Amino acid sequence: MGIIKTQDLSYVYGEGTPFRKVALDKVNIDIEEGELVGIIGRTGSGKSTLIQHFNGLLKATSGKVFIDGEELFSDKSRLRQIRFKVGLVFQYPEYQLFEDTVYKDIAYGPINMGLSREEVDERVKRTMSLVGLKPELMQKSPFELSGGQKRRVAIAGVMAMEPKVLILDEPTAGLDPHGRDRILNLIKEYHRQKGSTVMLVSHSMEDIAKTVNKILVMNDSRLFMYDTPERVFAKVKELDNMGLTVPQITRVFDRLRDSGIAFSDEVYSVDYAKKLVLRLLQEKRVRS
Repeated sequence: MGIIKTQDLSYVYGEGTPFRKVALDKVNIDIEEGELVGIIGRTGSGKSTLIQHFNGLLKATSGKVFIDGEELFSDKSRLRQIRFKVGLVFQYPEYQLFEDTVYKDIAYGPINMGLSREEVDERVKRTMSLVGLKPELMQKSPFELSGGQKRRVAIAGVMAMEPKVLILDEPTAGLDPHGRDRILNLIKEYHRQKGSTVMLVSHSMEDIAKTVNKILVMNDSRLFMYDTPERVFAKVKELDNMGLTVPQITRVFDRLRDSGIAFSDEVYSVDYAKKLVLRLLQEKRVRS
């Protein structure tokens, strides 16, 4: 069993009212430990509802959710400990900062886990370094920082709890290109260093394509696909019909195929496209 597993997971908002809406409809997924997963789907597809089940913020209408082999809500005395395994960073997390220093904000989660003062201190310093926050910022008010720094403080507060699963809901929303790249790079570095499972919800296909190694596609409350980026982005027409846009570079290479220039692999990132083009040019030079 994977680190996160669902069995026929369903969730209904407004049951018994005229506003009843099925948000999740018999979703079955099995996510292995250590994966870096992107979650995509148009607004209303069920993405946010799904991730809120992973740490018990929502309780399934029917079906089951397992975290690291334990079923959520089966034993209420275990719920708090299971929740510590899944860290959830909401969209615009900087709005949730509340302590009077950066140090206290990052330390809040580890303290609530019951860790020693020494362990809390070590985690705060280690995580600040990981997200690129200088030590001199520790005693500053988080509200004096730039927007990008505030977001990194908020993300660091969840990372410092060292959850087995880290979930980030639109972590780059509202940031300029430099800030977006910085957040994506720190997510990849966190995943590389910790080896833990990371899940990234995003509307940006480009961000997903260059960051993750698996993609989970939600469509109309159901799971459409969970596979590698190559296989997911090969479904150009299906994704279009869902209101999702594949990365621009994928569309470019689809047009090249239509023009008779064949590439054996699906192209979903600029770096990979560059390698393919250079390889093609090299092959042509050798043949000539």
